[in-house]
Amino acid sequence: ALAPPGLRLPAPYRQALLPLPVYLLVAFGCYSLATVGYRLATFNDCEEAAAELQEHISAAREDLRRRGLRF
Repeated sequence: ALAPPGLRLPAPYRQALLPLPVYLLVAFGCYSLATVGYRLATFNDCEEAAAELQEHISAAREDLRRRGLRF
């Protein structure tokens, strides 16, 4: 792949291009980890949605109690 016909690269360029895919993979992994870490650090809580969910859970429990299910 580094020596196609008609293309003659000097030795320093070949030595730099050989590990390039590994470097790119490591750079992508670092970027991905940094992005996930940042998103987790700045994750917002939805207190209104949590309160609404608790109301739905309470209503479902009451409905199940009326139907005879015991917890």
